[in-house]
Amino acid sequence: MKNFDIAGMMKQAQAMQAQMQKIQEEVGAQIVEGSAGGGAVTVTANGRGEVTGLKIDPALVKDGDVGLLEDLVLTAVNDAHRRADEMMKAAMSKAAGPFAGKLPF
Repeated sequence: MKNFDIAGMMKQAQAMQAQMQKIQEEVGAQIVEGSAGGGAVTVTANGRGEVTGLKIDPALVKDGDVGLLEDLVLTAVNDAHRRADEMMKAAMSKAAGPFAGKLPF
């Protein structure tokens, strides 16, 4: 039977946890952009998915179609959230390396 180095495994787990925390902080500081209506509505968000900016083409306001504007804003926000989530997942997967998909958490 192989010897289990539990102390070594704990040390590796702590190092991986620290690395994951660092990656979350780095990705959280990055900015992603989501858009809708061919760029008529653009939302910027950080890697944590927090909306940091909103741009609306003034032509949309002149048309007076508030319902369309609301739909475009929601679509752009969701697009930015999706991109932030994908960015975080990609960074975490890269960091997990050979452990990706094999960890119980």
